[in-house]
Amino acid sequence: MRLVFAGTPAAALPSLRALLDHPVHEVVAVVTRPDKPAGRGRTLVASPVKQLALEANVGVLQPAKTTDPEFVEQLQSLHPDCCPVVAYGALLRPQVLDIPAHGWVNLHFSVLPAWRGAAPVQHAILAGDEVTGASTFRIEEGLDTGPIFGVVTTDVGARETAGELMGRLAVAGADLLVATLDGIADGSVTPIPQPADGVSLAPKIAVDDARVDWSPPALRIDRLVRACTPDPGPWTTFRGKRVKLGPVNVVDGLDGVGELAPGELHIEKHLAVVGTGSRPVALGDVQPEGKPSMHAVAWLRGLRPVAGDAFA
Repeated sequence: MRLVFAGTPAAALPSLRALLDHPVHEVVAVVTRPDKPAGRGRTLVASPVKQLALEANVGVLQPAKTTDPEFVEQLQSLHPDCCPVVAYGALLRPQVLDIPAHGWVNLHFSVLPAWRGAAPVQHAILAGDEVTGASTFRIEEGLDTGPIFGVVTTDVGARETAGELMGRLAVAGADLLVATLDGIADGSVTPIPQPADGVSLAPKIAVDDARVDWSPPALRIDRLVRACTPDPGPWTTFRGKRVKLGPVNVVDGLDGVGELAPGELHIEKHLAVVGTGSRPVALGDVQPEGKPSMHAVAWLRGLRPVAGDAFA
């Protein structure tokens, strides 16, 4: 089939690579989000998908909106049979959904209808899900509501961050997407409507949502930190300044250490712990505002915390 691939972040790269290497399907163009300013110099940076497409000498389309008449005309002129989508990051309207004969097929990183929305992997970890996966479905106007072609599942690691889980799902999902497109091409797969039960939503997690409140139980804090790693990045404040946090470990108990209040800090020989609403958690790496990342023990020893110092 003639394919126009839509995607933006690194999570879409395994799928795009697999389709570029496919012996039968042909990726005739790539659709990705416009270049964004990044870094201190605010230099425009191309998306990972655009970079790979240019390396493969595949044409790139970057509409500000998918309803732009110029983009609609360009897409029509490419005569795609199908448009696979992986984390493109923009809504698709009827004027483009109807162009490919076999529609737009999305690879979504959850087992639908669970976790419809922009951040399914993060919300699966936040909720403490033990199993998650990826689904391929035909895009319609609703939010991730279209009929499903196929599903792959995987266990969620007890210490796994959202970035690590996304990396695994991106690879497994690429195989699922290729198999789905193969099945569409030969007529061996038929999409099945999503169940009415089990719907949950996964809206984007903002920077403010990634701030750690130390009063909930330790397990909830652990999930929040893992869910927000690496993006948007978990954080707290100390002495009025922001501190970025790496993954934490729940501590069963510390000899000679009394009960710690939420946010209260304590340094052992090789361990820095902080109180929560239940058990304490051990800190890993931290990044104080304006400084490089370092282990929490080294950071706190340099600060010499006094009684009453705590994360807030």
